Order: sequence, then C-alpha cells, then structure tokens
Amino acid sequence: MQTEDLNEEIPEFIPTPEPGAPAPEKEPRQRMRLDLERIHKAADRVRHEIAKVIVGQHDLLDLLLAAIFSGGHVLVEGVPGIAKTLTSKLLAQTLDVDFSRIQFTPDLMPSDVVGTTVFNMRNSDFSFNPGPVFSNIILIDEINRAPAKTQSALFEVMEEYQVTVDGKTHTMGFPFFVIATQNPIEQEGTYKLPEAQLDRFLIKINLEYPGLEDEKQILRRFHNDFKVNLRHEVKAVLSADDIRACQNLVEQIHIREELLDYIAAIVHSTRDHSDLFLGASPRASLAMMKMAKAMAAMNGRDFVTPDDIRTVSFPVLNHRIILTPEREMEGLAVREVIDALVEKIEVPR
Repeated sequence: MQTEDLNEEIPEFIPTPEPGAPAPEKEPRQRMRLDLERIHKAADRVRHEIAKVIVGQHDLLDLLLAAIFSGGHVLVEGVPGIAKTLTSKLLAQTLDVDFSRIQFTPDLMPSDVVGTTVFNMRNSDFSFNPGPVFSNIILIDEINRAPAKTQSALFEVMEEYQVTVDGKTHTMGFPFFVIATQNPIEQEGTYKLPEAQLDRFLIKINLEYPGLEDEKQILRRFHNDFKVNLRHEVKAVLSADDIRACQNLVEQIHIREELLDYIAAIVHSTRDHSDLFLGASPRASLAMMKMAKAMAAMNGRDFVTPDDIRTVSFPVLNHRIILTPEREMEGLAVREVIDALVEKIEVPR
C-alpha cells in the first residue's frame, strides 16, 4: 500500500442547507488524512501467520480482525469440521496476550466461568478465585451447550468488562475479546442462546463449507501432517499496545452524516418489517458503524463508504432479528430478509 499521500489534505463533504434552515456552524473544510499504515500492516501480519495453517476463510478472518479493532465480541456458527475452533485459537496465538478456552457443557455452573469466593483457613478470611473468563482472549467452545443460568454469567462481563461476585466488582484487563462457537445443526443437549446474550455479540459469522479448490489444498497441506504441527509455526505478531493503537485509529475514521442516517434507516426498517417478529436494537446501529469504520481502515481508507456498511450489515443483523412464526415455517432465510430491506434503503450519494 502506498502511504506517500496519507497526510495530504482533502475537502470534507459539506451538505447544502435546506431553504430557511439556520446557517450551520462554521467548520474547517479541510481535514488531515489518517496514517493507516499501522493497522494495514497489523492485519497483514495476522493474515500471514494464520495462512500458514488455514486454507481460505478470508472473510472469516477479516471479520474477526475488524471485530477486534472495533472492540467487540464474535459468535461463529457453522457445522462441525470447518475449522471454527482452530481459526479462533490461531488468531489468539497471533496476539501476544493471555488466552483461555472454556468448553461449555450442560453441567457447567456460572461460578465455573467467572470464579468464586473461597474461605482461606490460614488467614480465616474469604478471597476471590478468578475463573477462566479473566483473560484477554476467551474462546468459548460450543456456547449453546450450557443452560441459561450459565449463559447469564456472561451478560455483565461482555457488556461492561467487569464481573461482580459477592458484591465486589472485578475489572477485566485490556484487551477483552470473546470468540464463541456453536453448531446450528445438532439439537441434542443444546440450549438456544437468549436474545439478550446474542445482542452482546458485535457480529455473528455464519461459516460454510470450503470450495472444491480449497479442499484440495487442505488435503495437500496436511497429507504428511496428521497432528497439524504447522500450528506451532504461528507466532505472536501483535501486542496489547498494537491492538489499542489500531482501535484508536478506527475511532478516528471519518463517516459522513448521511451515512450515519443510512445506518439508522437500515436498523430502523427491521422494527416495522412484516416478516420480522423482533427487530434490531440501537446497539446494532452502533455495531454497524464500528464495523464499517474498521473495514474501511483495513482497506486503507480513512473514510466510510456505503459499500462498507452493506458489507457488514448481515454479520451485524443476522443474530439480532427474529422471523415471524409464519415466515419461519415457510422456510424464509434471514439473509433474504436482510438483503431485501438493505436494497430498499436509498444509498447516499
């Protein structure tokens, strides 16, 4: 990527006021371009390391990186055997931060996740024993295998980055990023995630089977590596400071007022749609704005385009809306509804 012109000044879009409207406050017509080389190189380094093992899955990796740079959590859904868990573990391996994995099971208790207070006989007092959620990158495998009471243990920590146990609040360190996986096919011993839990995930990624050429490449890569020893070659390439710097850059990405209105119109249209029983919350609008900014930055632009918003609309919305029972029985796909409503919204010029 060429960076020689990153500091040049460009004119900012100034909308024409309506007749009779009050004059807008004076604003500078010039803004400095952001130097996005750091975030561009960070994304490339992570992609390069993970590509040592994973074949394809480019969209998955880009969405995971965008979520990290946006400071949100990710739910990955797909059938068994398509490298959901492996990709998540390799992503954590590229980050020089703490990592923990929690295998959700039907007998898992909330205290097994957040920790518990134990009595210290030597000092005759109680002390808090942190659970595995006290880490930087947390992989929750098969999240839908735990019952609702265990799911509720994640409500506070995913939204407020803290855990309250016995009236005392414990704050998470930076970064704090949850990647959860689930299998949409298997129903035995699984529990549907509550809507309040789903809404706390910035995006939901729906993985599909690899293409024929990718599958051929998988066989060629691992025909002499049954134990996937290649994963040990993946090195940590990003520190916590790098992640913080990238998140700060994403916050500064420019987005026009018209595009903010565009996002609001898309999300608002889900709330009075005849095919939907439940629409998206304002949290979805914020998630779409954050993800659009992150995608723009990773593509070397310091401004958001309508295409960025359209690209992230499905990952942001697909787990936040519920079809009506009639449409669900007819077999209507959530993607069809989202694509249709996005097409109906006029794209800003």
